[in-house]
Parts: sequence; C-alpha cells; structure tokens
Amino acid sequence: MDRRTLLKSAAALAAPAIVLPASAQNPVKLRLHTFVPATSNVYSKVITPWMQKIEKESGGRIQFEGYASMQLGGAPAQLYDQSRDGVVDVIWSLAGYTPGRFPRSEVFELPFFTYDGEGSSRAVWEYVSANAADEFRDVKLLAAHTHGLNILHMKNKVITKAADLKGMKVRGPSRRATQFLANVGAVPVGMPLPAIPDALSKGVIDGAIIPWDTVPAAKLDELTKFHTEFPQGMPGFNNSVQFLTMNRARYENLPADLKKVIDNNSGADTSAMYGRVIAQADPIVRKSVIDRGNTVHVVGKPETEEFIKLTEPVTADWVKEVSGKGFDGNKLLAEARALIQRYRPKA
Repeated sequence: MDRRTLLKSAAALAAPAIVLPASAQNPVKLRLHTFVPATSNVYSKVITPWMQKIEKESGGRIQFEGYASMQLGGAPAQLYDQSRDGVVDVIWSLAGYTPGRFPRSEVFELPFFTYDGEGSSRAVWEYVSANAADEFRDVKLLAAHTHGLNILHMKNKVITKAADLKGMKVRGPSRRATQFLANVGAVPVGMPLPAIPDALSKGVIDGAIIPWDTVPAAKLDELTKFHTEFPQGMPGFNNSVQFLTMNRARYENLPADLKKVIDNNSGADTSAMYGRVIAQADPIVRKSVIDRGNTVHVVGKPETEEFIKLTEPVTADWVKEVSGKGFDGNKLLAEARALIQRYRPKA
C-alpha cells in the first residue's frame, strides 16, 4: 500500500461519522387502511393528498403506507375496530357500515337532511364535537364529514316519483337509507360499496343509492342507465357520515411536534375539505354519464315533497331511538338541523 493510500485511509478513519437524528433515521410509519379502491375519487383526490401533505409538513418524519380495497384484510365494517385495536394506524370508513354504533352521529344520514358536501361536513364535525364525541372515545377522531348528495342509480327503469320504486330491489348505504327505501315501497338491500357491481350484474339488486363521485368506482356508469336526483336547492335522498380515525395510543406516543402536524390536518377545516373535494367530482361524473347516453332525471318539486312526506317516519324513529338511550332526540335533531342551515350553500 503506497503512502497516498495510507493517508486517505487514515483521514477516513479520523473523520467524524455523520449521524442523522433518530427521527430522520427512523421515521414514523403510519399504515392507513380503507375499503375504497385506489382509483376512487376519495382515495386519489382526498386521502392521498392528505397523506402527502402530512409527510411534507413533518419534513418526512411521518411516512404513510396506504392500503386501499381492504388490502390488509377484514371487512369494511371492521375498519373502525382495526384503528381502535392498533391493527392499523389510521382508517377511513363510514358510520353506516356498523349500524347502531354511532346513533347520535347518524342524524346526518336521515333522508332529505343535507344539501351539499362542504357545509354538511362542517356541520357534522361541530355537532359530533359537541354532542357525540364519546361515540369515538376509543380512537383519535381526525375528521368527520359527508360527501355530496346521494343519487339513485337504476339499471332498467327511470324513477320519477316514489311509486316508481315499489318492488324494486335497491341498495342502501346505511340502515336509515334502507328504512327510507322501505317507506317508499322499495325492497331495501344493505351492502358495502365493493359489493355493488357484482350484485347489479347478477340481478341481486335493480339499483343503488350512492353519490355521483363514487359512480366510476362502483361501475354504475356502465351498469346502470337511469339516474335520479332532486332539484337544485333541495336536500338530497340522504347522506353518509364518514370518518378518519387514528389509533389513540399511536397518536399519544408521537413527539409533540408531530402531534401538532397531525392536529393541523384534523378537525373542522379538514372535515370541510374532505366534504368539499369529494363533492367537486359530482358535476364532472354527472356530465360523463350524460355523455355516455345515460338518462339523468330531476324529480319535480311536488314529487320531491311526496318523497319527503313518505320518509318522515324515519326521522321520527331516529328521535325515538336516541331518546330511548337517554338523550334528548328532539334537541339533537334541532341542533343538527340548525348547523346544516348555518353552513349550507346560500343561493
């Protein structure tokens, strides 16, 4: 070995090692699990940017691993428990997949109650924070929101009035939706979103209630030809309470500055953002199904009022059930309605 090589070797040994902070060497990895496919509007346009924003604001000290389409196993109804039990760190799911588990929050799933995505989402967060926070006490609630208005999608028949639904097998996203369908004479069928395409193809159902933004993910632009919605400025069929939750221990064990990053991407504004961005796809999808040659029918005002009247017992049933659990159902209903009116789009 020549002198030059020896000097280089000695310099290398003498140079202090560059040691990265432990947080940079070992970033916090959070696994997010949900039932929607990676190509869906909510996953690609909302959940993914949300994860990326947190990664950026944490300086890479938080890194997400996203798992769509129940890739980590289990059923959609088990997602909340997966975040509670630490099977995964963060989940996005629907309250309606576990009927009766979130009874007070369920008020926003009542028929003809919400008007939009963003305002309704802000109302949901404020209402849950004040009146139903204990329904999520086992987890860290990051966001609670809705989507845009639900639309009725039928395979072979256009629905122009309530009587047209008599005897039709229709998928409802929640128990309040299935109650609503039963009240107008349909045969309600409860099932999670991923089951819809196969059920339609096999004739298990004649149609489904989902928002416009979810139509491509459920292939309803291909599998149904008739779509029914209500007039602009009127509330829609119903909505779904959706939430983003984190394992509480995982959150509590984060360093204070990383907790702050999570907190800055949680709460009222994040809930409103979820509702707004999800609903932004609605007019785009609506136009696309019309361009395919599908029929979009807007129910007339008298027919809408008939729908509303027929579904009033669903609201009464919710009040009775919540009151039976020791809460003031009428008061909670009034508070939720007031929040919806406060935040709904103004003409």
